[in-house]
Amino acid sequence: MKSLKAQNHPLSDSRYELDLLESPETGIPFSEKLAESGLFPLKPTQIEILQLNLGKMCNQVCKHCHVDAGPDRKEIMNKETMMKCLEVLRQQDINTIDLTGGAPEMNPEFRWLVEEIRKIKPQAKIIVRCNLTIILANPKFYDLPEFFKKHKIEVVSSLPYFTAMKTDAQRGDGVFEKSIKVLKMLNEVGYGLENSGLTLNLVYNPAGAFLPGDQEGLEVEFKKRLGNPYGIFFNSLFTITNLPISRFLEYLIRSGNYESYMEKLIEAYNPAAAANVMCRNTVSVGWDGYLYDCDFNQMLELKVACNNSQHIKDWKQEELTNRKIVINQHCYGCTAGAGSSCGGATA
Repeated sequence: MKSLKAQNHPLSDSRYELDLLESPETGIPFSEKLAESGLFPLKPTQIEILQLNLGKMCNQVCKHCHVDAGPDRKEIMNKETMMKCLEVLRQQDINTIDLTGGAPEMNPEFRWLVEEIRKIKPQAKIIVRCNLTIILANPKFYDLPEFFKKHKIEVVSSLPYFTAMKTDAQRGDGVFEKSIKVLKMLNEVGYGLENSGLTLNLVYNPAGAFLPGDQEGLEVEFKKRLGNPYGIFFNSLFTITNLPISRFLEYLIRSGNYESYMEKLIEAYNPAAAANVMCRNTVSVGWDGYLYDCDFNQMLELKVACNNSQHIKDWKQEELTNRKIVINQHCYGCTAGAGSSCGGATA
């Protein structure tokens, strides 16, 4: 098996990643599995969610990060691109806006954007994918729990496990302790508490080359282990499968698990999960305004298959709604077992 280091290809080389995904070792083409399920070509059901990647800058460098985010990344969505996104929201019946990164809060226009979205869509669901530790990274972020509450933001936060050892191994030394402190801050303003109307969801990613366990069972265990001794409350736990791209791809190759992991994904293909993949109701907007079927395609630079609507400034609702979704072997990750999406299991 080829090695990223041996071939001297950086993780940012999406063409090299695609070459690996399309190599014979990755097995049955994903398109064939879709065809067997009567789902090829894969097409949207409708566009309900606009996901905005506000940049690749992050205060953490997580081992599984498919964005390859970190403090040294400079890519960031500017205000002009944000205004184009707001224009689309004014014109279209899209009522879920998903803000992600990197750490989306590190974008200097983050608060302005949230306020403008709320003006345009007073009742919309605004999701912020917060890594928790960003709130303690700088005094200017300390009031984020109150800001989230004011604008009724749904907070979705990754917490690899309910122990320090496993969490820190994946996300960095001291991350678990800081995450617990921030979760308590969120609980203090009402997040995760019954009847508060303030939703706090956690995300679980496996630490190795295996699929996540049962989402419902893991949620029960997380609530038990975070409730005692930490006194932490949250609403739901989402299980997400690690896709073979970027840092997780490097890990798979370095550890000799690439081929076996692809085999696991293919063997666990679930037609019910495939029918409910997130790309069927979502459009992902890159930090530079280009459009993608999902956040994973964005990292592989696989733009939407719409010749006249590949950038937010050229948004054409009909063309995007009727497009053929761009697929590749990494898509097995979203269709394995109970399925995987930004909202957890899909089947």
